[in-house]
Amino acid sequence: MGLYDRYLSLRVKHASGTPPRKIAVVLTEKDLLEQGAYMRLRDLFTWAFEYGAERVLVYVSVLDDRVVPTLERQLEDLDTPRDLAIRGPDDDSQADAAIQASVGLGGKHEFTKAVASLARQTDAGELHPDEITDADLEQALVFPDEPDLVIKTGAERLSDFLIWQSVYSELYFTDVNWRNLRKRDYLRAVLDYLDRQRRFGR
Repeated sequence: MGLYDRYLSLRVKHASGTPPRKIAVVLTEKDLLEQGAYMRLRDLFTWAFEYGAERVLVYVSVLDDRVVPTLERQLEDLDTPRDLAIRGPDDDSQADAAIQASVGLGGKHEFTKAVASLARQTDAGELHPDEITDADLEQALVFPDEPDLVIKTGAERLSDFLIWQSVYSELYFTDVNWRNLRKRDYLRAVLDYLDRQRRFGR
């Protein structure tokens, strides 16, 4: 680690605020086609847990559903520092893993499936419409966690990201492309987060 990276690392470790516990990284299928893309992902997991993260979500948007199985296989073969759970467009179950990956499961689709699940419970008499709460909907989502920090590389757009879960997340956009992401870029994102005053919609 270079001198500048050590400087950023010390700033993060001695910051007065609490580092982000839940981090989401928004990628595209094109990002993962870059040479060394999965090794970069493994590096990011290491950095995240080194600097206080408890859970990391990788959100991969795809244009062609046919690539989903290939991307899932590549992720399954990745040597990750903690347990990994992968969910695709056909999954509706949650997983309690430190690293989670959403591959091709769009935010709109996930939200629609959650609403449909609540509708079925209502039709079955298990739930009264007037008694539905935010918690009920969150439990019907595949990824119920609300990220503290969302990192997007390369462009300032979220690509059908977690439309329910990210409403109070802090967003960090960098023009550094995924293949060029370095530890210092991750540390800058964390420092930017620590410099903010979270308002949670207020």
